[in-house]
Amino acid sequence: MRNLKLIISREYLARVRNKTFIVMTFLSPLIFVGMIMLIAYLSMLNSTDQKIIGIHDDTGIFAEEFKDGEQVQYLDLSEKDLQLARTQVLENEYFGLIHISPLNSISGKPDTIEFFGKETPGFGTIENIEKTISDKLTRKQLIDKGIDVSEIDKARADVSVDIQNFSGEKSSRMSNYIKMFFGGAAGYLLMMFIIIYGNMVMRSVIEEKTNRIIEIIVSSVKPFQLLLGKVLGTSLAGLTQFVVWVILGSVLLLGLSTFLGIDPMAAQTPATMAMENAGNPKINQLVIDILKLPYASLLSFFVIYFIGGYFLYSSVYAAIGAAVDSETDTQQFMFPVILPLILGIYVGFFSVVENPHGTVSTIFSFIPFTSPIVMLMRIPFGVPWYEILISIIILIGTNFAVLWLSAKIYRVGILMYGKKPSYKELYKWLKY
Repeated sequence: MRNLKLIISREYLARVRNKTFIVMTFLSPLIFVGMIMLIAYLSMLNSTDQKIIGIHDDTGIFAEEFKDGEQVQYLDLSEKDLQLARTQVLENEYFGLIHISPLNSISGKPDTIEFFGKETPGFGTIENIEKTISDKLTRKQLIDKGIDVSEIDKARADVSVDIQNFSGEKSSRMSNYIKMFFGGAAGYLLMMFIIIYGNMVMRSVIEEKTNRIIEIIVSSVKPFQLLLGKVLGTSLAGLTQFVVWVILGSVLLLGLSTFLGIDPMAAQTPATMAMENAGNPKINQLVIDILKLPYASLLSFFVIYFIGGYFLYSSVYAAIGAAVDSETDTQQFMFPVILPLILGIYVGFFSVVENPHGTVSTIFSFIPFTSPIVMLMRIPFGVPWYEILISIIILIGTNFAVLWLSAKIYRVGILMYGKKPSYKELYKWLKY
């Protein structure tokens, strides 16, 4: 036990005292927060930039339907020749020009609706143009057929479905996407941590093996203790770095937003900007759904699954490092290791969001090589405690099994030089 503590202490201190580790620990939150503030600042600048769009309406009925907004101003150029209108828009550097051709005598619709501009307009802009023309054209055709449009407007019934569970707890229709965002972010972050710190363990093993230091270490320490100490020491270093990132990032984000007067939430999509309304009960419900997310349990299980997933993959990374002489030789073994992580991400984003409690999502949240990612994505949706418990037990049991197998490869591989082993030879090492 004393040797294990010494190995853990050595590996931990070697990581946290490394200049690169220190720099990235304090630099990463600065870069991340800086990117958020930059995006927010640019979004604020973009929101104040008003676009001018010219309209050349050959029908004479659509131009007046386009209403100016906070970010868009429409300019009627219908009285001018089309070519002159295009020239004016180009010379004045307007955003673009909408050209609506005359109505077809048979269909009653314009033959062509064109948008001229230096750049492709956003989806929201095109959608607004199409909706404006479509609504006006529909009303015109109804009037032409002798239908009283005012009566249709009076009879129009707006239906809104309130979503709630059987206990009466309400939620918004965006609730699943909010949960998926937070769960997906946690799962993706976990995957990146596993890959980054797993590679640390592998590089450490390769370095000690290349320098022949490992021959001296194993003379006084059992290979299993050495492997376990490396994994534990590096995991503690990773947790330390993660805690520093969370604390420093939160302080920087709060401090800079207060000092610079920039709202980090200013980076909004057109959809959220269109929905933004303080008095809208749907928006209020959306805010409530965000506040009701199980942040404490999500953070707690993130730590649990980070440790479990990291132990599992780090054992494999250490075995790979012991089996080869350089990082170049590791490529043939890396794809089978990374594949379950990628599969977990894909299953999470394509299955969990649609059916978080479905068969596929449930099965992959029990498979130990994918459960750290998939289960984290499922937790915001509300997972029964027994499923989480079963998943953790399977993960812990698999950790011991993989650690034992990796130790057998590690024991043989750390003293093997000058040869890149095949999968067949690795299987033979397991029998020693």
